[in-house]
Amino acid sequence: VSYAVCGPSRAGIITGRYQDRFGFGRNPLYAPNDPNMGLPKTEETLAEALKRANYKSVALGKWHFGVHESLRPLERGFDGFYGFLGGGHSYFPNKWVLENEYEVESQFEAYNVKLLRDNTRVEEKEYLTDALSREAIQYIETYKDQPFFMYLAYNAPHTPLQAPENYLKRFDTIKDPKRRTYAAMVSAVDDGVGKVLDKLDELGLTENTIVFFLSDNGGPEQHNASDNGILRGGKSDLFEGGIRVPFALKWPKVLPKGETYEKAIISLDIFATVLSQTKTPIEPKNKLDGVNLIPYLTGEKNGSPHEYLFWRKFDKSNFAVRNASGDKIIGLKEDITLFNLNENIEEDPKFEVQDLELSKGLESQYNFWNAQMLDPVFLGLLFDNQYNKEHPDRFKNPNLD
Repeated sequence: VSYAVCGPSRAGIITGRYQDRFGFGRNPLYAPNDPNMGLPKTEETLAEALKRANYKSVALGKWHFGVHESLRPLERGFDGFYGFLGGGHSYFPNKWVLENEYEVESQFEAYNVKLLRDNTRVEEKEYLTDALSREAIQYIETYKDQPFFMYLAYNAPHTPLQAPENYLKRFDTIKDPKRRTYAAMVSAVDDGVGKVLDKLDELGLTENTIVFFLSDNGGPEQHNASDNGILRGGKSDLFEGGIRVPFALKWPKVLPKGETYEKAIISLDIFATVLSQTKTPIEPKNKLDGVNLIPYLTGEKNGSPHEYLFWRKFDKSNFAVRNASGDKIIGLKEDITLFNLNENIEEDPKFEVQDLELSKGLESQYNFWNAQMLDPVFLGLLFDNQYNKEHPDRFKNPNLD
């Protein structure tokens, strides 16, 4: 993925562009009165682009591109929405006690706001993951006879760790309560994805539907009992544990099943891949950083989709760049480390590569890329207190003045 935390990573997915190009280098705050706290209107979403080819689009689950009315899904090309606007949410309906965004008094209280259907708050009775799966199936049924795009953004297994007994009991042998709950939450997602794929089968849509499945960042092992295996680091790190995620693509009409593509790709490629396959040609509004993956996956093209991939954490003076050969540098202020991922996917410091010329070359590529990027255009999650001081009316309802 293009970023090691959720909001910026998703901004890359939905635009096909490095999020730093438009200053989305932080997780946005829950700020209902701020039209600049989210995805800038200069950026085109995949839903907006597909609308030009008469696609119907829906966003389900986690939004995280802005809470202000001008930044919500129906203002960003989507025809429907069911979910929540912030970066996380409680999973049980009895937690959703706040009627709207103006009853929120602090960042994480937003986890307890009632869900939205389009722009209307609703009463929901199901476990959140199950509710999103239900809505996805209904959406496919509704639009089965026309081109559609569904952005199904489960928040599970993001914290808080919450799962009902019917999923928990599947994992009685796991003694660690956090790990058991995590497994139950993943199992709920697994069930939901299965139901979505089954619905496509039932309606005869599977052959010509492209399905992408991926996470937005690596697991935060210390927070939710996830496990990144041999990969070093986790969510928020630029080591592979933070940015390398499961990524599956299914399109039976065109792609054989069960194959693994070994060359470096990135979540930014989803946008370009989709636009290249529509019957009505679509020219993106902005220059994309992603590429069409299909010719690489079919073998029509044999090269590497990307000569270089880049990552940046502006507030930490932290960056990374890798080339098509698997050489990767990670920089933290003045300290730069070089690894070869083909030989050392664990990024074990004992096997750091000593090649000053290669390291300098990668750093030069990063500097060229970085010069094209913007500083963050909004204060993010790490600046919650500062934002509150600068915006004392952050949660005040302007309609009650």
